[in-house]
Amino acid sequence: FLDICYVSATLPRMLLNLGTQRRRISSVGCATQMCFVLLFGGTESLLLAVMAYDRYVAICNPLHYPLVMNHRVCIQLVTGSWTIGIPARIGQTYQVFSLPFCGPNQIHHFFCNIPPILKLACGDTFVNEMLVYTVAVLFVIVPFLLILGSYSKIISIILKLPSATSQAKVFSTCSSHLMVVVLFFGSAIIMYLRPNTRHSEGTDKVLSLFYTILTP
Repeated sequence: FLDICYVSATLPRMLLNLGTQRRRISSVGCATQMCFVLLFGGTESLLLAVMAYDRYVAICNPLHYPLVMNHRVCIQLVTGSWTIGIPARIGQTYQVFSLPFCGPNQIHHFFCNIPPILKLACGDTFVNEMLVYTVAVLFVIVPFLLILGSYSKIISIILKLPSATSQAKVFSTCSSHLMVVVLFFGSAIIMYLRPNTRHSEGTDKVLSLFYTILTP
């Protein structure tokens, strides 16, 4: 459901723009799109961390799995992943669109994303850029480190299994999740946490397609 929502925030509008060559969007529409992209992206990051924890419990503590990952805990983890980022994302979007824009307001991107919008602002964007880094650390780096911690435990268990068949079976349950983690977090970290001086509009466009469309 999250992946359907996430890709629906960007792809339909993108296809419409490419098909009709009418590439205009209102400020309200742009802000709405940005807010949903940020919200769904943050939820994706947290859910991937929750899924890594689920695999850790299933592989490293299989006998305790029904007790640890009971229905109530699952509901709490999913609800927390969906709701914890809402205030931060709405506040971040509001702060970006509170900046003065002197024109020309042409976004060199496939959708309304923070870096290309900040490039259009004619005021001081230092606070906004620092907020981007802070939110990126909270919603990208922290979940990524939790995933790395979970998989370090999982790999240590896999290496202790007696047969190659058992190792392959355990690894196969994690391979699809690992692929998504690498694609999503790799592109997001490069996109939001590299220095501004090394930003390339073409590279940013390609990276944004990885974590907003290819991953879902």
